[in-house]
Parts: sequence; structure tokens; C-alpha cells
Amino acid sequence: MIVVGSLADAAGALRALKGSTQWQAVGIVSPLPHERGRSVQNVRVLGAVADLPGACRALDTRTALVASPPGSAERREALLLAADAHITLLTLPRADEWLQAESTGPRKIELEDLLGRAPVALDVAGLAELFSGQVVLVTGAGGSIGSELCRQIARFGAARLVCVDVSEYAIYRLEQELRQAHPQMQGVYHTANVREPERLLAIFRRHQPAVVFHAAAYKHVPLMEQDNEIEALRTNVLGTFHAARAAAACGARRFVMISTDKAVNPTNVMGASKRLAELLVQAVALREPATQFVSVRFGNVLGSSGSVVPLFTAQIARGGPVTVTHPDIVRYFMTIPEAAQLVLQAGLMGRSGQIFVLDMGEPVKIVELARMLIRLSGRTEQEVPITYTGLRPGEKLFEELLANAETSEPTPHAKLRIAKTAGPLPEVEEVVRWIAEAGAQPAPAALREWLRARVPEYAPRS
Repeated sequence: MIVVGSLADAAGALRALKGSTQWQAVGIVSPLPHERGRSVQNVRVLGAVADLPGACRALDTRTALVASPPGSAERREALLLAADAHITLLTLPRADEWLQAESTGPRKIELEDLLGRAPVALDVAGLAELFSGQVVLVTGAGGSIGSELCRQIARFGAARLVCVDVSEYAIYRLEQELRQAHPQMQGVYHTANVREPERLLAIFRRHQPAVVFHAAAYKHVPLMEQDNEIEALRTNVLGTFHAARAAAACGARRFVMISTDKAVNPTNVMGASKRLAELLVQAVALREPATQFVSVRFGNVLGSSGSVVPLFTAQIARGGPVTVTHPDIVRYFMTIPEAAQLVLQAGLMGRSGQIFVLDMGEPVKIVELARMLIRLSGRTEQEVPITYTGLRPGEKLFEELLANAETSEPTPHAKLRIAKTAGPLPEVEEVVRWIAEAGAQPAPAALREWLRARVPEYAPRS
């Protein structure tokens, strides 16, 4: 095989391959021009990354091992070259994968390897102290982020993990997974809707959680923009209020709400509902000083339910076309484990009322994401075409992590910042009463007008 990466990166890969009877490195292609002709461990640099197809032909190999770090430009370049030249692209397992017996050698490259970044540095001692021997409750536990939070919390030694989700199937799948992976942990699995305060309060009072992670939410922008606006308010706003109030009532030490970059200068009902939820959490924080209430904003999560990656993957499997709304649309992306770990870290270090913003790295063009997925499937855009369908209701070309009137300040963690928000907090009772009395199908214009009065930065697309 050919190794893709600088001499420093290649050296680490060659050490990992030492003693392998299946794989032997016969050359290196490096992104650094001055390394051409040099060698490491008797393996020579044959040229630049662009020379990968020629090097494979000359040495009669159809396999390349990418040693460059996740998210590097040469990883993406190698992907494009490999797909066109029918070269199999491999990478070494990530650090967390080395713990699995089946992950001891090179594996096929994945989207996370192309967009990912350096692993998150965690305050392991602090998190172990926060969770070890404690009762922890997660709402929306069966979802993409909620289930990963449960996995991470279980690893940190929670005595009892209370998992709450409205979906019977999701909570069943989570129960099966956690029982097998963590038989020593006491897991409790409830089907419940955060919109029902009495049921939620009964669960909280029964288990008395020390830490609560509130991940339950409606998050699909176009679906919440038409015909379902009141559902976004009932779940994202009232559901958050019910969970926060229940946490305070049962004496929880910490409450962490999962928010979104779509809450920043929102142009859609979903984003505005999450921003209003952030404001309600801050209002509850002032009333309930015994519990630390924080919110954490982040962008799109690779592979989460309802995201573009599963959609594109299904479209590619059908032979296309892959549908992108606009050629210039960009989004921030993060892997599910990375997002969950940073949520835990923010929950540990946050002071009540704070809103944390995650370092999401550089935004990615959605069309580039589509191209990478097509190439990862071993096909080209000629075989699987990309078409543009136009922006959907409430959709932005780009997302923001801070509103126009916000600034941020650093924290001891390089990937976490605190958003400095300004402006008055809403009247909690008025918000709760209006949503409760709005009825099953309030007039969309009236709902948006009410929402705009409580979220001044909300600017619906006309």
C-alpha cells in the first residue's frame, strides 16, 4: 500500500503496521514538497498527494492508507483521486476504536475521518466526580445526541441512568444496547412526553436525579415551519420549561439544555422556539439558585436522525440524484461523540444562566459533503448526479453561532466559549399561558407575531 501523509504522520502509521502480515507500505506521498525523496523506516516519499494514482500504478498496488489527521486537506484530495482511479482508501482506527478487538488494523475511510478534528480533551477527573455514583436523567434519550450522552455518562460510572423518551422503539433499542454494554449500571427506561408536566415531575421525584440533560426537542426546520408551528412551541418551549422546573423541584444540582446554532438570529419557527427555550432556562435559573442551569449550542451532527447524511446516503444507494437545496449553502458539522462530550464538559464547568457555544471548526459546503459521500460510495458525480432544489421554508444559506448583539468570552476549554447575551428575559407565566391557550391550530401569522415579540432577533423569511 501507499501511505498518504507527511513523514511525521507516516512514521506513526508505519509503527502501527509493524509486524502486520497483511499490509506492507511500499511508498509515501506527502503534502510537503521538501519531503520528496526522503524516507522514514526505509519507506521513500515518491511525490505529492496528487501523484497517488501514478504511484499506485507504478508499484502495482490498489490500496492507500491515509495517515494525515482527520479533517486535513490531503484526506479530501486523496478521496477524490482514489475514487477516480479505483483505489481503496484506508485509515487507521481512531483512538476510541482501538479498544474494540475488531479494530486493530486499517479500515475503510469514513465521512467522520474527512470532516473530523483532533479528539476532544475532557476533564476526565471532573466528569468522573460529577457522574460517578450519581443518578443522571436524560430526556430525548433515544435520539442521536441523547443516546450518545447516555453512552458517555454510563462510561463515567453513573450509579443509575434514567432514560426518558416519547418513542417506545427508541427507548427499547437504547435499553437493549446499554444493558449489554454496561450490565453493572442500573438503567431505568421511561416512555414519557416532556409536554406532560405531571408525568415528568413524577419521574423526577421518583429518581431524584443529581444531573439532568434535556435533549428532547423537535429539530426539523421545514417540518416545524409549516402546519406544525404550535408543536415546536409545545415541545421545545413548554417541554424545556417543564423539564427545568422538575429538575429544580427534585433538587438536581445541574440542568443542561441542548440548544442549536439555529437559535441564533433565527429565520424559522424551530430556531426561534429554541431561542425562547434558552431564555426560559435563564429565567428559571434566576428563580431557582440551588440548581445550576446552562444551555449548549452546537450545529449539525454527522449522521443524526433527519440530517443530510442519511438522506444523501439513501439517495446514492438508489443511484441518485442527490438533492442539495442551494450550491452555496454551508453548515457547521460535528461528530455525535464529539458533540456529546462537549455537552458533558459544558455541564461540568458552567455557571447558572450561561449559554455555551461549541467550536464547530470551519463550515462545510453541503454540495462538497454530497460529493464526498458519492466518492466514499466508490462512484462519481457522473454516475450519481447532484441536483439543486431551492432553499426550503425557513432555511438559511449559512448558520451563525452568535447573534448580532452577542459577544463571547473564552473558557478554560479550547472548544467551548460563553455567549454574552443581552436583553430582557420573557415573562415565564405569560409564555406558558399563551402556548397552553393557543389551541390546536393557531393562525400561523398570529403565532409568528407573538414569537417575534418574545424573540426580538427572530426575522421570519417572507
